[in-house]
Amino acid sequence: MEREPASRADEYRVRPATIADADVLARHRIAMFEDMGVPVDRDGLSAGFRTWLQAQLPAGVYRAWLVETADGRSVAGGGLTVLPWPPGPRSIHDRIAFVYNVYTEPEFRRRGLGRLVMETIHSWCRDEGIALVALNASKDGLPMYEAMGYAASPSPMMFFACVEGA
Repeated sequence: MEREPASRADEYRVRPATIADADVLARHRIAMFEDMGVPVDRDGLSAGFRTWLQAQLPAGVYRAWLVETADGRSVAGGGLTVLPWPPGPRSIHDRIAFVYNVYTEPEFRRRGLGRLVMETIHSWCRDEGIALVALNASKDGLPMYEAMGYAASPSPMMFFACVEGA
């Protein structure tokens, strides 16, 4: 499928998300997991994520951006959390931005909106002096991230549930 031109100023704009955007942020997060084939408790995830957003977004722990159409519809977005990170072989800096919730609504895909979100995130990170960005890519997102210069780590992230239901 041919890619349409990326964001023309009269078609799309990127703006920081606020707590008033909790509905769209939760909808995008749930849809992202469903598109990846991950089983989701929609109501539980929505409630839990909204509670998390209420604390983390105003505090600046989580930062997100939305792409809007000219008529104000939010059709894509993504966010990050900046974490303290010990200097190591990849970076001698002390923070890392972890990106997640990158999502574009199906009818707006292949227009460069995911790339626009990521370029916005990269620009914000550069402005904040954050040298390293990490993410977990979905199968569908992998080509875009690789084209942007992301490389798979030889050490994949693993998880262990210390508490039942985690």
